[in-house]
Amino acid sequence: MQKVILSQKKLITLLSGLLIITGFFSRFVLENMAVFEISLIIASIIGIAPIAIQAYQALKVKVVSIDVLVTIAVAGAFLIQNFEESAIVTFLFLFGHFLEQRTLNQTRSAIKELTEMAPESALVQTDSGEFEEVDVDEVDEGDVLLVKTGAKVPVDGTVLKGEGYINEASITGESVPVTKTEESEVYAGTILENGTIQIRADRVGEETTFGKIIELVEEAQDSKSEAERFIDKFSKYYTPAVLVLSLVVWLISQNIELAITILVLGCPGALVIGVPVSNVSGIGNGARHGVLLKGSEVIHDFSRVDTIVFDKTGTLTVGNPSLARKEMYGEYAEEALNYLASVEKESDHPLAKAVLEEIKAPKLYPVSETEVVKGGGIVAQVDGHRVVVGNVALMDKEGIELSTKAKQDIKQAEKNGNSLVLTAVDGVLYVLMGIRDQVRQGVKQDLLKLKELGVKNLVVLSGDNQGTVDVVAEELGLTEAHGHMLPEDKSAYIEKLQTEGQIVAFVGDGVNDSPSLALADIGVAMGSGTDVAIETSDVVLMNSDFSRLPHALGLVKATVSNMVQNIVIAVGVVLVLLASVFFSDWMNMSIGMLVHEGSILVVIFNGMRLLKYRLHRTDTREQAVRVETT
Repeated sequence: MQKVILSQKKLITLLSGLLIITGFFSRFVLENMAVFEISLIIASIIGIAPIAIQAYQALKVKVVSIDVLVTIAVAGAFLIQNFEESAIVTFLFLFGHFLEQRTLNQTRSAIKELTEMAPESALVQTDSGEFEEVDVDEVDEGDVLLVKTGAKVPVDGTVLKGEGYINEASITGESVPVTKTEESEVYAGTILENGTIQIRADRVGEETTFGKIIELVEEAQDSKSEAERFIDKFSKYYTPAVLVLSLVVWLISQNIELAITILVLGCPGALVIGVPVSNVSGIGNGARHGVLLKGSEVIHDFSRVDTIVFDKTGTLTVGNPSLARKEMYGEYAEEALNYLASVEKESDHPLAKAVLEEIKAPKLYPVSETEVVKGGGIVAQVDGHRVVVGNVALMDKEGIELSTKAKQDIKQAEKNGNSLVLTAVDGVLYVLMGIRDQVRQGVKQDLLKLKELGVKNLVVLSGDNQGTVDVVAEELGLTEAHGHMLPEDKSAYIEKLQTEGQIVAFVGDGVNDSPSLALADIGVAMGSGTDVAIETSDVVLMNSDFSRLPHALGLVKATVSNMVQNIVIAVGVVLVLLASVFFSDWMNMSIGMLVHEGSILVVIFNGMRLLKYRLHRTDTREQAVRVETT
C-alpha cells in the first residue's frame, strides 16, 4: 500500500490542488461552507498520506527528517480544525517536491546527454566478409567494424580502411570535426560526419573511453564534498532542534498554531539541497566542455590552488620536437649517423622521431647490449662499436672528452632552448643535434587567464636542459623554471612546495609523471582519453586541450562561490521566516511553506546557472578555430 501511494505522488498533488480550488470556489462564489470544509479535509488527508509514509520510513532508521516536521505540523493544524492551513501546506510541500525533482533532473542533463550518445548497435564483419548489424554489447575486441556516414562509432578502435571527419564533442568537448585516416584512433560515442571507415575494436563496452567518462561523471555527481557531509550532519541535529523549539514555544505560549508554524518554517530543505545541486551542475558543465572533474572534493581543493606546476613536453609544448641544429665532428661523422639511427630506431623517446626524420635513408646495423640510462640516454653495441647516445651528463659519466668547439656549440644550443642528442662512438664525440619542441599555440594567453583567476605561481619542471626550460619559461612568463629534473626530482619539488603551505596542482601527460600527478593536491592530466590519464589524475583535460585548464579552474571557483550563495540564501530565508513569526503578525503556516518551497527552487535554479558557465576566453578561441576551418 505504501509503495502504491508513494508511486502516485504526482496524481495526489493534482487531486489535492483541485480539491483546494473547489473548496475556495464553494466558499467565495457559491458561499457553501460545508463543501469548502469537506474539500479541504479530503485534500489534507490524501495530501498528508505520502508525507506521513516518508516520515515513518525516516523514523524507522532513527532520522528526524523534514517529512516528520511537516507531518506533525499538518496533524496539529488538522486537530485544531485549521483545515485551510493543513490542506495548503500539504499541497505546497508536494508540489514543491515535484518541482524540485523536475529541475534537479535538468542539472543531470550532462549524464542524460552522454547516455543518449552511447551507440546501441554495430556493423560487425562476419566470417564470410559481409557486415552484420548486432547489439553493441556483442562486439568483442579484435572484431572488424564498419562505420558509415552519420553513424556513431560503437567502440574504441583503430582505423583499418577508409577516411572521414569525426565529431569528437562527446569525448573532447570540441565540436570541430577531426580528420581520421588509416592507423588513426577513434572513440566510442563520436560521430562520423563524412566518409566510410573500417575499424578494429580495441576496447569495448565499459572499457571504452566513452564508457569510462560516463562512469566517472556518474561517480563524481554522486560523491559528497566536505561541505555536503557537514550539512548532512548539521541537518541531523538541526531538525530535532526545531522540533524541540516548537515544543518549548507551545509550553510557554500555549499557542499550538504558533508552535506548528515554527515546525514548518524551520525546515532546512534549501540548505540540504543547495550544495549538492551546485556540485552536480559544475561537474555536468565540465563533462560538456571536455573537463572531467572526479568528485566534489576535487572541486573544493582545485578552487584553492595557488601554485600550478607544469611538465614541459606535451603540456606547455606540442610534444612533437623537430631538429633545430646539427653539428658534425670528425671524418667518421657520417657513419656515426648510421649508428645513431640504428639505436634510435629501437627507442620510443620523443626525441628519437625527430632524429630519424633528419637522417634520410640510413644504413641500419644490428643493436645489442642496450642499456637505458635513466635521465641520460642509451648505451649500446652497434656493429662492434660502443655507441653512446644522450645528453651532456651521460657523456661526462662515460668519460667522453668534449673539444672546445663542441663545448661552445653545446652552450649555444642550450642557450637557444634546444634539447641535446649527442652521439659518441668508441669514446669520441661525432654528432651534436639540437632539437626543440614548439610552444602550444595560445598557451601564453591561457596562462595569463590562470593568473587572473588567482594563481600566484606558475612553475615548469622538465627533464630537458636548463637552457631549454629557461627559454620556454621566458617566452610564457612563468614564475620558476627547473631543468634536468627526473620524475623523483619533480615529486620532491612538489613536496617542498606543499611543506611551504602552497596548494599545488600538477599538470602533466598522465604517463611519465604519474607520481607527481598522485602527489600533488590536484593532478591534472593532459590526455586524449588515455587509460593512464583517466586513472591517475583528479582532473582530465580531454584531447590534451590546454585551453580547457582555465575553463576548469574558473568553473570550480564559480561552483564553490555558488555553494556559498546557496547556503546564505537557505540560512537567510529560515532566519527571516522565524523572525517574522515572533516579530510580525502576517506570518502563518501557508505563507511560510510557500516561502520555504520558493527558497528551495531559488537555490536549485541558482545552481543550474553553472550549466551555462563558460569563460569568455574559451568562446573566442572556439570561434577562431571555426574561422580557420571554414
